[in-house]
Amino acid sequence: MRMEEIIRKKRDGGVLSPEEIDFVVRGTADGSAPDYQLSALLMAIWFQGMKPEETARLTLAMADSGPRADLSSLPGIKIDKHSTGGVGDKTTLVAVPIAAACGVLCPKMSGRGLGHTGGTADKLEAIPGFRTSLTEAEFLDTVRKTGMSLMTQTGEAVPADKRLYALRDVTATVDSLPLIAASVMSKKIASGCGGVVLDVKAGSGAFMKTFADAEALAREMTAIGRAAGLRVSALITNMDRPLGKAVGNAIEVEEAMEALRGGGPADLRELSLALAAEMVRLAKGGTAEECLARAGRALDSGAAFETFGRMVECQGGDRRALERPFPLSTCRLELKAPRDGFLTRMETGEIGTAAVLLGAGRSRKDDPLDLGAGIRILARPGDRVKEGQPLAELFAAQEELLEPAAARYLAALSFGEAAPEPQPLIWARTGGD
Repeated sequence: MRMEEIIRKKRDGGVLSPEEIDFVVRGTADGSAPDYQLSALLMAIWFQGMKPEETARLTLAMADSGPRADLSSLPGIKIDKHSTGGVGDKTTLVAVPIAAACGVLCPKMSGRGLGHTGGTADKLEAIPGFRTSLTEAEFLDTVRKTGMSLMTQTGEAVPADKRLYALRDVTATVDSLPLIAASVMSKKIASGCGGVVLDVKAGSGAFMKTFADAEALAREMTAIGRAAGLRVSALITNMDRPLGKAVGNAIEVEEAMEALRGGGPADLRELSLALAAEMVRLAKGGTAEECLARAGRALDSGAAFETFGRMVECQGGDRRALERPFPLSTCRLELKAPRDGFLTRMETGEIGTAAVLLGAGRSRKDDPLDLGAGIRILARPGDRVKEGQPLAELFAAQEELLEPAAARYLAALSFGEAAPEPQPLIWARTGGD
């Protein structure tokens, strides 16, 4: 079997056999397939797509390219949660402790941010002393004690995906539906959990720009998960505006803690409760309404905040810091409205890029982060504003970073004479029945 023959077959619209897919994944994991051939194959897949059976085989082969996590020492069904990435998306910090407070075991490995989308692991490191790098024993012990643990992905898991993802990032093939589905679900299968709730974003701040594309991705991922024996549910959610009013790392953790204490923005609360309720439903059963009510009680009683605090202590963090304002970068700029009118639209990806320019995100995976950099959003689509009214606060470690980010932010906004039509936060749910 030769790589160039496989590339030619896919280039010409052929369907790869299971043996050919296994050959590619082995070569990816052991280094025998060179980057230039893998890049050519990725581009062929981007143009020609993959049949569902090809995507399923690719996913399973990638999941088995490294060791799968062994969670058998933890009782019952373990539930993971995954977002396809957005701006201001700190729901893991809220939904997972809610689910854990409802008795769901949530051993979750989280990634780091790249580009305009943030990473949960980066946000967590804004908590003083918190360790995202744990041994397997520490990880499992934290789940036993608190019902949850949030840590970075191990270096051994799914090595084929790590290499393919890096190549996709530099070959303009990130937004291929089968490649996204295989990447996400291979990690979920390898995580050892028995179920996963997917938050599939659609809109200007998401990889999937339209509802139709997001729905197709959600259906593909749920089908792959079910074929692998997982319980899977997916929510298709709106990323045409940032989630909540904070974009960054420390500033997002602060907002998440407000939500866990019963406050915070309404959209963050709504989506976090919906995701947590799906996690409870997959693990415990019950109707959607019963599970949502159960999640609401865990949040409003303070049990979810207490669960998160215990997890922070177990992972070396300062629990007291969760009840105080988080320190933000010292250079500050207040962005003001250029005219009267309704704020009608935000190009959400550009808002995320503005945060990257402030130092809150990465353009390359080895870029350093300023955990105190970020944006506090003061006006959102649908709000009527007056000329000179504050629209946002920007925070950075250096003054010279503020103006370029402010210009990017302002260019992402549209104003009009009439209020925009309201959009739902959650468009649809698929799977999980």
